[in-house]
Amino acid sequence: MRLGINLGYWGLGMDADNIAVAQEADRLGYSVCWAAEAYGSDAATVLSFVAARTERIDVGSAIFQIPARTPAMTAMTAATLDTLSGGRFRLGLGVSGPQVSEGWYGVKFDKPLARTREYVEIVRKAMSRERLVHEGAHWTLPLPGGPGKPIKLTVHPVRERIPLYIAAIGPKNLELTGEIADGWLGIFFSPEHSALSLDALTAGRAKAGRTLDGFDLCPTVNLAVGEDVKAGVDGLRSYAALYIGGMGSKEKNFYNQLTRRMGYEQAADEIQEKYLAKDYAGAAAAVPHDLIDATSLIGDTARIADRMQAYADAGVTTLTLAPSGFTLDERIRALRTGVEALERAGLA
Repeated sequence: MRLGINLGYWGLGMDADNIAVAQEADRLGYSVCWAAEAYGSDAATVLSFVAARTERIDVGSAIFQIPARTPAMTAMTAATLDTLSGGRFRLGLGVSGPQVSEGWYGVKFDKPLARTREYVEIVRKAMSRERLVHEGAHWTLPLPGGPGKPIKLTVHPVRERIPLYIAAIGPKNLELTGEIADGWLGIFFSPEHSALSLDALTAGRAKAGRTLDGFDLCPTVNLAVGEDVKAGVDGLRSYAALYIGGMGSKEKNFYNQLTRRMGYEQAADEIQEKYLAKDYAGAAAAVPHDLIDATSLIGDTARIADRMQAYADAGVTTLTLAPSGFTLDERIRALRTGVEALERAGLA
């Protein structure tokens, strides 16, 4: 099992530290450094900066939002990043959610599965440097009746095939991911509830005539190092409450729905009710200790090593860490603990 690092969103007051974190991860042998985007910093700019300051570690988008870019623009960006980084780019895609898609990008959040399938098909075709022709429900290239003609990408990516990941939570999107992607970007993944994700991914792979062999299972997990497990859990409560309670609308919150499928229906209701009422402290307090502990790495090196073994046993191939802490020293310490725990578990 390999390790990754997730820098999250740029612009949260730790930007200078993020480069130091990425460089330390590079030095320690981490496999990939991911950066995210929502409606603040864009991931492409961040990744180009990280790639310029590192040597070996891959850089990946977790995620490029599908409503933010045309598929051809995404192919251009992916090819450029792969070229600039010397063949170190991984393309992660996701549909985002209705609030961001419609409120920020002005793109209707409808038929996300069909849109994703078409998007990936066009991106792959463009990155392969075929002349771009596509007739679908969401995109037609070239536009009919106009001066446009089929053209092809002029940039040559370093690799013939840039790895493509999809961030997915719901069962149908997970199945689609297994069918058309090279890897899966997960969140709030618990080894004890792995079937909620892996069964659908496996079904998708079977549709494509494949198995999970060679498919990169890549969840991001929070990492809190310390002897006091309760303190580590409490430090992650606000993060969990934001996603379960406030990431999306009351009717369509994918993280809340996942929490329900994991057996925390009553807690999911309470967290969302309090968060939407702006009782953020109450929402954080309502997140079950066991839920955070099951979906994070918390404790000393030995305890973290045990949990890493559980993730490996569940089939995870790249475990991406999001180190908690507000100082550079805390985050660097967490990075090093991650490597020590991986070695202790015999997974390095």
